[in-house]
Amino acid sequence: MNLSDQSPSWMKYVLLAAGGYNLIWGAAAIVAPAAMLSWLRVDADATALVFWQCIGMLVGVYGFAYLIAAGDPYRHWPLVLVGLIGKVLGPIGLLIAVGNGSLPLSFGWTNLTNDLIWWAPFVMILWGAVRHQHMVGNAYEMPEADDPIRELRTNDGRRLDDLANERPQLVVFLRHAGCTFCREAARDLGTQRSEIEASGCGIVLVHVGKEDEPEFFSKYGLDDLPRISDPSCRLYRQFGLDIGTFSQLFGAKVWMRGIAAGVFEGHGLGFPQANSFQMPGIYLYHCGQILDGYQHERASDRPIYLDFVRRNLAPVEAVVAK
Repeated sequence: MNLSDQSPSWMKYVLLAAGGYNLIWGAAAIVAPAAMLSWLRVDADATALVFWQCIGMLVGVYGFAYLIAAGDPYRHWPLVLVGLIGKVLGPIGLLIAVGNGSLPLSFGWTNLTNDLIWWAPFVMILWGAVRHQHMVGNAYEMPEADDPIRELRTNDGRRLDDLANERPQLVVFLRHAGCTFCREAARDLGTQRSEIEASGCGIVLVHVGKEDEPEFFSKYGLDDLPRISDPSCRLYRQFGLDIGTFSQLFGAKVWMRGIAAGVFEGHGLGFPQANSFQMPGIYLYHCGQILDGYQHERASDRPIYLDFVRRNLAPVEAVVAK
């Protein structure tokens, strides 16, 4: 992934359009409140007209905010968030007013153009900003020449290559400790560990925690395994793992699996920790070569580690036998 500080150009144009629309709508509400309310079939007295002009001023202020945000949507995402909140609350207020008879349903036309049509682009801008923040300050903005596989050390001071020269290593890239699927993966590894090691393969865990977390790994009987702390996701990137997309992290299938694993299987629903957008994966690494790998299509994917090891160790054993 090539990290760019620049947001896609369409975000700028959407916010410019939103800003221009708000300024025009606000000006119309201030200058001609009676005409607007008449078109919306709302009977208005003098007080209602003044109130409508005040709404026009507020909408116009939002317009200036969107124009400012258009200059750098990723940096000014709080302005977009505030705007989106207002655009969600507007239709809710309309439903309440229509329900109690305070406003006619025809008033909904203003919600359509003021609020509803902006939901999707505003949500996409916010998602892009959040995803961008998870890439800033870590490996995704570092030079490609970065070589963490030879620089990062395990909790006991060894390099991954040192371990892999002794015997093949199952390198398991985990998500953050608060992730339901990370906990599930740790339990699966604890269950399959003895058979994996009996096959002649070692296990190395890579995690995004800033410091070693022995209490988490000890819970699953993995605290004596070599672990590499990689909060900047340098090793993740070197092995080809990326920041997850919305569907990979929050899609319907992920939610369904999360509820099943977190509630019914007892792994719990934790809070995001470290780089919670980082995708996991597993690799078989031996003598400086990646023999095979499995990159999760979704954060909820559940590989069978023992089957992966057995399938990929067989060719290695055949070569050694010759």
